[in-house]
Amino acid sequence: MAGKTIRVATDVGGTFTDLVCFETDASGESRVVTAKSDTTPPNFEEGVLNVLEKGGVDPAGIDFLAHGTTVVINALTERKGVKVGLITTEGFRDTLEIARGNRPDFFNLHYEKPKPFVPRYLRRELPGRMSYKGEELNSLDLSGLPAIIKDFKQDGVQAIAICFLHSYANTSHEEAALAEVRRLWPEVSAVASHQITREWREYERTNTAVLSAYVQPIAERYLWRLAQGLKQRGFTRSPYIMQSNCGVDSLESVSKIPITMVESGPASGFWGAAELGKLIGEPNVLALDIGGTTAKCSLIENGQVKIKTDYWIERDRTSAGYPIMVPVVDLVEIGNGGGSIAWVDDFGKLHVGPQSAGAVPGPAAYGRGGDKATTTDANLWLGRINKDYFCGGTVVADMEAAGKAIAEVGARLGVDPAEAARGIIRIANNNMVNALKLVSLNRGHDPRDFTLVAFGGGGGMHGVALAAELGVRKVVVPAGAAVFSAWGMMMSDLRRDYFVTRLADLKAGAAAGIEALFAETETHAREQFAGEGVDPAKVKFQRYGKFRYQNQEHTTEVLIAAGAITDARLAEVEAAFHETYEREYTYRLDAPVEMVGIHLVASAEVGKLTMKKREPTGTRAEAALKGHRDVDYALEGVKQAAIYDGEKLEPGMTFTGPAIVEDPGTTIVVHPGNRVEVDGYGNVHITLAD
Repeated sequence: MAGKTIRVATDVGGTFTDLVCFETDASGESRVVTAKSDTTPPNFEEGVLNVLEKGGVDPAGIDFLAHGTTVVINALTERKGVKVGLITTEGFRDTLEIARGNRPDFFNLHYEKPKPFVPRYLRRELPGRMSYKGEELNSLDLSGLPAIIKDFKQDGVQAIAICFLHSYANTSHEEAALAEVRRLWPEVSAVASHQITREWREYERTNTAVLSAYVQPIAERYLWRLAQGLKQRGFTRSPYIMQSNCGVDSLESVSKIPITMVESGPASGFWGAAELGKLIGEPNVLALDIGGTTAKCSLIENGQVKIKTDYWIERDRTSAGYPIMVPVVDLVEIGNGGGSIAWVDDFGKLHVGPQSAGAVPGPAAYGRGGDKATTTDANLWLGRINKDYFCGGTVVADMEAAGKAIAEVGARLGVDPAEAARGIIRIANNNMVNALKLVSLNRGHDPRDFTLVAFGGGGGMHGVALAAELGVRKVVVPAGAAVFSAWGMMMSDLRRDYFVTRLADLKAGAAAGIEALFAETETHAREQFAGEGVDPAKVKFQRYGKFRYQNQEHTTEVLIAAGAITDARLAEVEAAFHETYEREYTYRLDAPVEMVGIHLVASAEVGKLTMKKREPTGTRAEAALKGHRDVDYALEGVKQAAIYDGEKLEPGMTFTGPAIVEDPGTTIVVHPGNRVEVDGYGNVHITLAD
């Protein structure tokens, strides 16, 4: 392998585990290997080792490995974490129980709040109090801690979460309590809220510490099993772990606070979409990831992925869910994917999802015993997916089982199987259009100003229909779309987001304090990176402020241009806030503005992939033509479509729809009148007809 650099990314999804490997020689030429294998719960690391073997990648030769996983979100949603004890400020034992008054099912008199992850008998208090300014009002009394630890041991507690009032402003009480817990009980897994977040909101911060403790032993065991499995196969470096903030971090760092990778898989895909947008000159992107179980979407403006800490799991129309105050890409996720099950309710109404057939038994067409019609079965039945090239030819499509499952849905609706299949596709598309509207129209953006980047196994299948509904003029399906989230990991930097709450009015004299806070946080970030062997000179920073009109409850985040913050620049910052606020909420106020806190992004490059553009050879698209077949386009009816081999498409090739592009990982449905062009990176650009 002399003279070659091998970069690998693996992504564990709900259905499949994906691999992308770039083998680059000294001239910059790359050989790309992609592979998929079944996800292997509960031992997810086996799926990662399996997909490396399936792709023919020897871990001993890997120079850089990034990994994304669903292990944290799975442990939370399936309640497979450990028993947690909570230590908090005296008088605040019931913060988790009180929660917020944000009940979505507002008129339900029998509404029940989500059950806390820590029962009351495992929530304990210690005397001591800080003010919101970080001033010590009462000193911390640790004399009761030995008795608490004794009780926790007797009750089988495996992890401890510590969260004190106003510790975002002064961490000293939490630091002292954490040190004493580790002295009294060195074996226990323990985490304090300040290690995860320095933002206010007591309930959210407490719940975040609890959920981090809940998954910490599970995630730590998983990560170290993965590291050991790779080491036994010759991998000599340390893997990087994908974070929810679109960056990677070291395995050692993530093991301490694994809650930061709660949405690592989706984040890498959206980061990849942002980087792809920059490569192809499309900085404004609607990114859509359709996998086997879910569809996720996010909006990217001016090449920037939006990161927020107002993230909730299990939040729906009947439950308030649980907050996790960590940096997470701003996304909307729905239960619609290739394996989503179609069903008819008692009123004769057709639904698709959120239930999924998963990888086992999978869609009926897999022939593994599944008997429920899914989106994949409908696409097969309508000829959109080639039954003779199902899953890249690795699976023989069980059309009898698929037809029987779709016919059952049709019988309940009183229509024939073909009409039922069309209905399944249209309902699935409608669900995804609504999700795309949530990240665009509902945030004050016109989707017609954006390009849709559709990836995942089902992105190319549905992308054009969704774009047509939204008025989007162009769809881009990336090369290797089925494993695009794994590709996105190799475009990521080592990244950490620092949020610190600090109130300050935007008026003369305030700039010095704001600049000092940024400078202090930047120094802390450099020290953290240096402690892990990263040259502080290579660390880059991006500054954001969280602002609001005085007396409002929530904030709007604004990017602050590079350079020291001075009183002269405060007017510029305030104007940017007014503009951002008006775009999101359609109005602005003639009212004083205050800063609530800062958001600092610290990043350093650790092996990021550089893409090389290929020049067109002049080969015409006919060279990739496989033949023709009838395809049902649902709304446009049955058309004879040209079928292209995706692996034979080359830069510069052009053709028009109706067409289907097939490669081993995905199928791209090109509707009648669409114009297709392949760019220098192998991405498929689809321009919609007027």
